[in-house]
Amino acid sequence: MVLVFVAAVVLIACATAVAAVWRRGLGHAAGAPLRRALLATGAVAAPVLALVLGVSWTQAPSGGAAGNLSGAHGSGHLHDATQLAAAPAPGASDDAYWAQVAGEPFHPTGVTRTYYLAAEEVVWDYAPDGRNDVTGKRFDDVADTWVKKDKSRIGSAYVKCLYRQYTDSTFTQPKERPAGDAYLGFTGPVIRAEVGDTIKVHFLNRCSIGASVHPHGVFYQKASEGAPYADNTSGKDTLDDAVPKGGRHTYTWLVPDRAGPGPHDGSSVMWMYHSHTDEVRDTYAGLQGFLVVTARGKARADGSPADVDREVFQLFAVMNEGSSTYLDENIKRFTKVPPAPEDEGFEESNLKHSINGYLFGNQPMVTLRQGERVRWYVMSMGTEVDLHTPHWHGNTVVVMGTRMDVVSLLPASMLVADMVPDNPGIWLFHCHVNDHLTAGMMTRYRVTS
Repeated sequence: MVLVFVAAVVLIACATAVAAVWRRGLGHAAGAPLRRALLATGAVAAPVLALVLGVSWTQAPSGGAAGNLSGAHGSGHLHDATQLAAAPAPGASDDAYWAQVAGEPFHPTGVTRTYYLAAEEVVWDYAPDGRNDVTGKRFDDVADTWVKKDKSRIGSAYVKCLYRQYTDSTFTQPKERPAGDAYLGFTGPVIRAEVGDTIKVHFLNRCSIGASVHPHGVFYQKASEGAPYADNTSGKDTLDDAVPKGGRHTYTWLVPDRAGPGPHDGSSVMWMYHSHTDEVRDTYAGLQGFLVVTARGKARADGSPADVDREVFQLFAVMNEGSSTYLDENIKRFTKVPPAPEDEGFEESNLKHSINGYLFGNQPMVTLRQGERVRWYVMSMGTEVDLHTPHWHGNTVVVMGTRMDVVSLLPASMLVADMVPDNPGIWLFHCHVNDHLTAGMMTRYRVTS
């Protein structure tokens, strides 16, 4: 009852906030601030509801409504999953559980995987085909909100700072991406390792902003963290925090057992890496990529999981070019008349609802084969509007033992979904949030027989 009361209070407060914003304007005319306020309200209310419903469900007596619902549908996934998370497996001790959390001690394989990574300024086009490739038609008036170049609109092409891979320490020969990986778009190269490996990233910053390479999941010391904050470090231990233009730094990361697949994961897991010098501006500038760790003994020579035929990487993000370090440069380079400070349309035009940096299906199409084992690595970055629900048409995936065709992402969340496609054709893959779909967060994938 206490939880229900708390939920009611929060929901009433949220409803009051919505009403206050609603009175200021309705529909699309209210602009981006209204939609962000509504989304933020939902972000507050949804977890409270989920908490209350989850507690109520698990506390319901076995013969009550929850028990009847589970019996009627044959599984009761929410009830079972909550119980499994709360209780140890039969016969498992507390020590065994915490041993799983900690993982095995680091036992080096003797393999060091070396990457030469440069941050470089490029002009990136979110819609290089110049049309809506999902509909096969020209952009309509709605789509023009985000892609049309005008006297006070930047359009679809922006100066960005992106990670790009080179073959050696001279940084003279770029490592070309295979044609089948063109869909990776503006994301950095995929960094791979097997549990027990060491990763060395030799980083050269060619951008006009300070930048770094900060990893998730792996083991690093302070000199390889790539994030400036008050952590009692000084001298050489701070050189990784903000590599200046023209500067270099080598990041060394170990890959212990706790960086690899957990008890309920498949043969590999995905982490992300990104610049953390000024994290908000850096990631909106484009400095982010994928990092895959494969279980010990289950990797090919290149570090990819041996039991997987095809891997696909997709980043869902509303790239706010208005918060990029390069906003002023983009205005100067691509507009004739600087936008007025109160121009909400300009603000909206810079919110690129993208998948790997592409809008309205302009992403090169991923091609899969019927019956092959496909692993999708999906992640999101951004702010409160980055609540995404990627949906695969035509085929289904399994995530942590549950079959589905829609998954949920929050900012900086990472998810692995396995698929064995059985349905040949060209299929839509898109965010199911209506506002995001309207703004072009959609692409396609092909399954061949």
